[in-house]
Amino acid sequence: MLKQTICNHIVSLTEVRTPQAYVCEECVKTGSSWVHLRTCQTCGITLCCDSSPNKHATKHFHRTGHPVVASAEPGERWLWCYVDEQMVSY
Repeated sequence: MLKQTICNHIVSLTEVRTPQAYVCEECVKTGSSWVHLRTCQTCGITLCCDSSPNKHATKHFHRTGHPVVASAEPGERWLWCYVDEQMVSY
């Protein structure tokens, strides 16, 4: 049996969602700041990374189960699957 090299959550994406906004939508609501941005590949919301004080992207995953985010940083082209803890460049 072949070992799976890319998780099914990432393989099943038909296209990579681009950020709808270049701000963390949750941080804006609370007046907080962020370090880097991530875009949920299920619903398209843009949220902050785990280096940010509020870690909204990870909280979104735990709350919704949406498994894959993409970097929303200019020039970065990678996806992260929270379920399989796997990063894939595209």
